[in-house]
Amino acid sequence: MKVGILTSSRADFGIYLPLLNVLRNDNFFELEIIAFGTHLSKKHGYTIQEIESSGFEAKHQIKSPYNSNTPEELAESIAKTTALFAKFWNKNNFDLVVTLGDRYEMYAAVSAASPFNIKFAHIHAGETTLGAIDNAYRHSISLFSKYLFVSTEVYKKRAERLVEKDIPVYNVGALSIDNLTHIKYLTKSEFKKKFDIDLSLPTILSTFHPETVSYEKNETYIDELLNAFSRLKLKYQIIVTMPNTDTMGQMIRDKINIFKVKNPKIIVVESLGMIGYLSCMKHVDLLIGNTSSGFVEASYFPKYVINLGNRQKGRLETKNIFTIPIVKDDILKAVNKIKTLPPLSNLNIYGKGNSAQQIISIFKDI
Repeated sequence: MKVGILTSSRADFGIYLPLLNVLRNDNFFELEIIAFGTHLSKKHGYTIQEIESSGFEAKHQIKSPYNSNTPEELAESIAKTTALFAKFWNKNNFDLVVTLGDRYEMYAAVSAASPFNIKFAHIHAGETTLGAIDNAYRHSISLFSKYLFVSTEVYKKRAERLVEKDIPVYNVGALSIDNLTHIKYLTKSEFKKKFDIDLSLPTILSTFHPETVSYEKNETYIDELLNAFSRLKLKYQIIVTMPNTDTMGQMIRDKINIFKVKNPKIIVVESLGMIGYLSCMKHVDLLIGNTSSGFVEASYFPKYVINLGNRQKGRLETKNIFTIPIVKDDILKAVNKIKTLPPLSNLNIYGKGNSAQQIISIFKDI
C-alpha cells in the first residue's frame, strides 16, 4: 500500500512521528513523505533537516510559498501552493495520502487533489478553533477526505455531523500521546547542555500565534503579552518559541525580537525540535499562549496553561487550562492564582498511546 504523508511544518511532523515509525517498519506499506511549506524555509529553521535527522527521507520536496503576513499574501500563498500541487498530483499516484490538522497550506495541497480523486485520511478532524480561520480549513480538509481520524468521542460526533455520516470516522486518540508515552525526554542537565537553557530555574514556556479571525487586533494582543512578560521576568525565566506563518505572524516575530534586545533574560527560539519542545514542557512551571499543544500535550504531563484569547475557542478544556482575555493584568492575576494551586494529576483524555497502531490497522482494513 503506497502511502503519502503531507507535512508542511515542524509541528505536524512531530505529531506524525509515531505513525511514520510504524509505517516504515511494516512491509505492507510503501511510505513516501511529501514535504513543503516552512520545512524548506531557512527563516523558519529549515526543518526538513529534522525529518532527515529522524531517519526519514523527504522523497518529495515542494518549495511552496509561505508568506502570509497580510490577507493578500495569504490568499496568494494558497493559490500558488494549489497550483504547485496540481502539477504534483498529476504526476504522482498514491493508494492513500495522510493529511493532518488545519493549516491553510495543507488545505491548498488537499483541495488541489480533488479533481484527481485521490483518497485522503484526515487526522485531527472534528476539532474547533473559532478564533482562527484554520477552523474553516480543517473542516474543508475533512470534506475532501475519504476517512477521518479523531482524538475524542466529542470530536467524533462533531465530525460525523459535518460529513453527515457519509465518511467513516474513527476515534483513535491523539498521536501526540504516542510520542509522550514512548520518547526519551531530555533531563534538565541534558537540556542545558544542548540548548544552554537552565530549566532548574522557575520557567514559563510561551507560544503565541496570531488570531486570524480578528487579525487587526494582534498588535494590541502581543503588546499586552509582552507587557506582562516585563513583570513576569522578575520571577521567571521565559522561553518564547516563535509563531507560525499566519496573517500578522511577522509583526509578532518583529515585536518579540525587539523586546528580546531590551530584555536579554527572555529566551527566544525558532524551534527546539519535537523532543526538545516536549522535554521543555515537561520541566517548566506553566505555559502561556494560544497553541494547541497547551490542550493535548499539556494535559498529559500535566501542566497548568494560561490560554489566551479566542484562537483555540471550541476545543475541549481540561481543568489545567485557564482561558482569559489577552490583557496584561489578567495574565498576571492568572499566574498568581496558579502559584496557589496544588499539583495536578494526569488529565489526559486523548487516548492510551496506541493511536499509530490503530491507524495502520484501519489502513490495512480499507
